[in-house]
Amino acid sequence: MSFEFFDPPERDWIQTFQNQGYLIFDLEQDLDCIDQTLCEASARYLGQSISPEELYQNTPQWVPIDQLNGFRVALIQALRQPKTIGRALYGCAKHPIHALIGNELAMQRGPNLSIQYPNDPSSLLAIHSDVWSGNSPYELVLWVPLVDCYATKSMYLLPFADSQQVYQNFSHYQNLSAEAFYAAVADSAQFLTIKRGQGLLFWHGLVHGNRINQEAKTRWSMNIRFKSFLSPYGSKELGETFLPITIRPATRLGYAYRRPT
Repeated sequence: MSFEFFDPPERDWIQTFQNQGYLIFDLEQDLDCIDQTLCEASARYLGQSISPEELYQNTPQWVPIDQLNGFRVALIQALRQPKTIGRALYGCAKHPIHALIGNELAMQRGPNLSIQYPNDPSSLLAIHSDVWSGNSPYELVLWVPLVDCYATKSMYLLPFADSQQVYQNFSHYQNLSAEAFYAAVADSAQFLTIKRGQGLLFWHGLVHGNRINQEAKTRWSMNIRFKSFLSPYGSKELGETFLPITIRPATRLGYAYRRPT
C-alpha cells in the first residue's frame, strides 16, 4: 500500500491498524457531555444527584445487581435522545476514523453502554465476531472507556494474524461451545489496557469478547459503529441501523443525478 498521500500521523495509524486490526489512540475531545448525560439520567433513576466519580467508582453501592439491567437500559435511552452524544463520540475520534475509514461516513443510530460489575457472570459477551452474524465487514467499532480498563475489566480480542488463523481453521471451532472455543484460543487473546481519555477502533471481524470482571471496580464503556457511507451494508442497513452523517456535496449530486431522457 502506498502512503505518499497520507500525512505522518495517518501513516502511523494506518500501519498500526493494518498490522493489528485495531488502534488505541488519545481522544480528541473530553467526555464531559457524556458524563453529564449519564449523571442526570442516573439521578432521575436513583432519585438523588450523583457525581461522575461516585457513579463510575461505586456503582454497586447505588444499584443492586438485580436492578443493573433496568438501570443500564434507562441510561442507554438517555444517551440516544440527544444528538449531542453521537456528535461527541464522533468528535472524540474524528481524525483516526477518517484515516481508517474515510470522511464520508455512516454512524450507528445510537451508542451502546456496558456496565460490568466485579465478579458478575451476567454481563458476559461470549467470544464472537460481529461479521459472523451478518454485520458488514466494512464496519469499525469505536470503543470508549469511561474508566481505566485493563485485564479482565477490559475486553479481549485476537489480533489480526491470530483471528485469521481462526478463520482459516474454522472447522476446528465451529461446533465448540463458547467456553471451549475461548479455551482453545485463550493463549492468543489480548486483554487491552485502555485508560479513560483513550479510545479503541477495531475491525469487528476480529474474534473478541469479554470475561468475568475479576478486578475490584466496575467497568463502564461505550461503543458505536462507523463505516464508509458508500461501502456495502450487511444485515444492519442504512436507515434501519446506520445514519449518514458526513456526506459531501459531490456525492449528494451524484445520488440525485438522473440521465436525461
